[in-house]
Amino acid sequence: MNQLTKPHCVITAGPTYESLDQVRRLTNFSTGSLGTQLSGFLRSKGFYVTLLTGHYTTYEGIFDADTRIPFTTTEDLAGKLRDLSKHHTDAIFHAAAVSDFTFGKIWKRSERGEMNAIDSGKISTRSGTLLAELVPTPKILAELRNWYPKALIGGWKYEVEGSTKQTNEKALQQLASCNTDICVLNGPSVGEGFEVFSRKKPNPTKILNRQNLFEHLWKSLENSVKVDPFDKS
Repeated sequence: MNQLTKPHCVITAGPTYESLDQVRRLTNFSTGSLGTQLSGFLRSKGFYVTLLTGHYTTYEGIFDADTRIPFTTTEDLAGKLRDLSKHHTDAIFHAAAVSDFTFGKIWKRSERGEMNAIDSGKISTRSGTLLAELVPTPKILAELRNWYPKALIGGWKYEVEGSTKQTNEKALQQLASCNTDICVLNGPSVGEGFEVFSRKKPNPTKILNRQNLFEHLWKSLENSVKVDPFDKS
C-alpha cells in the first residue's frame, strides 16, 4: 500500500490563536495531545494520516503522522482544510480547539468619556485601561460537510457548565446543525471520560479513557472505510 491506496484521514489538534496586535495574542489551554495521539492510533490501523497542529501545541510526545501541517489563526486553519479537501479524504476528526472569538476594535476612553478606537502595531501599556471588542470566529465544523461531502466527520464539544440534559442537547444540536457523523462531548460538565454521540444512535456511549475512545472511533470507520490493519508501508 502507498498514499494513493491507503484510506486517508485528516485530524486537527491543538489551539488556534487570534492577534490583538503584532506582539499579543488570544489563545486557549489546548495542548493538542488528544488529536496527536489519535493520529498515531489511526496510522497504526492502516490510515494515511494528515495531522494539522496548532502553532502553540504543547504536547511533548511523539507526532506520528504521514504528513504534519502547522496552523495559526482560525482563518489559517480553515484555509488549509479547504485546500486539503481538494484531495480524497475518507474521514476527518476535528479535535482542534478553535478560538471562539477574535479581536475587533480596541477603544480607549478619553477624559471626557468618549471612546476612541486605537490602531497600533503594539498597543502601549501607557494607554491605560482599554476596551476590547470580541467578535465570534466562523465555525469551521459547520463548513466541513460542504468541503468534505463524502467523508465521515467527527467533531468535539467541550462543555464547562450545564446539566447532563443540557450538554447532551448541545451535542445533538451540533450533529444536526453541522451535519456531522460523530460528536465527542467532554469537559467538567461531563465528568470523567467522554460521551460519544452518533447520528446512527439516539443515545450516547460513555467512554472512560482515550484508548477506548480511539477504539470506538476506529470501529465507527470499519463499515465506511476498508483498511488493511497489517499494512504499515
